[in-house]
Amino acid sequence: MTTVGALVLGVVAASALTGTAPSATASPADLSTATFSLASSITPTVLAASPGPEKTEARAAETAASSSIQAVATVQSDIAASGLDIGQPATVDTTALQQAAERLQAASVLPETFLPALSHDVSAASAAVDQRVAELRGGLDAAVAKKAEEEAAEKARQEAEAAAAAKAAADKAAAEKQASSSSSSNSGGGGSSAPIPTGGGSGDNSPAGAQAAARDMLASRGWGDDQMSCLVSLWNKESGWNYKAYNSGSGAYGIPQALPGSKMSSAGADWQTNAATQVSWGLGYISGRYGTPCGAWGHSQSTGWY
Repeated sequence: MTTVGALVLGVVAASALTGTAPSATASPADLSTATFSLASSITPTVLAASPGPEKTEARAAETAASSSIQAVATVQSDIAASGLDIGQPATVDTTALQQAAERLQAASVLPETFLPALSHDVSAASAAVDQRVAELRGGLDAAVAKKAEEEAAEKARQEAEAAAAAKAAADKAAAEKQASSSSSSNSGGGGSSAPIPTGGGSGDNSPAGAQAAARDMLASRGWGDDQMSCLVSLWNKESGWNYKAYNSGSGAYGIPQALPGSKMSSAGADWQTNAATQVSWGLGYISGRYGTPCGAWGHSQSTGWY
C-alpha cells in the first residue's frame, strides 16, 4: 500500500469513529510528512455546495432521516392523546439513525467517493425507524377499532335490554288486564276468579313447594340429588325461588327468570300464578341449552348469567 493510500484510509477511519474529519497541517503535495488533527467543527451545508450524484444521494438520506424522526414524534403524540393501550411500549430507538446522520454530516469535508456508504447507513437506519413507527401506528389503529367495536356492542346490548324490558312490561300489563277481565266476568257466577293451574304441582307456590315440585320433575328426567343441589343454587341466585320475582332492569320474570316471562306460557297458561309451571319451563330450558342443572350453574358461576 502506498503512503498516500494509507493516509486516506486513516482519514476515513477517523471520520467514521469520531463523527469529525481530520484537518491537514501540511500541503497535499507533502503528504508523506503531513500531520493531522481533528477539525473543531463541521459545516453541514457543504453537502449542498455542488450537485454531484453522491451529494444528491446524501441530501436525500438526510431528508429521509429528518422525516423519520418527525414521524416518531407524531405517532408517540397520537398514542398519548388517545389514552389507549396499544399492547406494546410506545418507544422507538433512534440512536443508530442519529449517529449515522451525524457521521454523514461530518463527512462533508471528505471526497464525494466516501459519501455513498455513509448515505446507505443513514437510509438503512431510517428504514428501521420507519418500520417501528409503522408497527406503533398499526397498534394504535387496532386499539381505536377495538374501542369502536366495544362501544357499538355495548350500545346494542343496552338497546336490546331496553327493548326486552319494554316488551316484558307490555306483556305483563296485557296479562294483568286479561286476568282482571276474566275475574270480572266470573264474579257474577260465584265461581273462583283464580286461574286454573295447568302446569301441575301441588298448588304450593312457596319456595319450599316449588323445590318439592322441582325434585319430582328432576327424578322423572333421571337426574339425581346432585343436580337438585345445583338447581337450588342456580335459582336461589336468580330469584330466591319466588314465582313472582321480577327484574325491572331486564324484564326477566319468575323462578327461572325467563326473558320475557311470557315464554313460560309454552309450559302452561298459568305461568304467572303457578310455580310448578315455571319450574317445568325452566327445566326444559336448562335441558335444551346446558344439558343439566349443574351445567347451567357452572355457566352462571363463570359468566354471572345463564
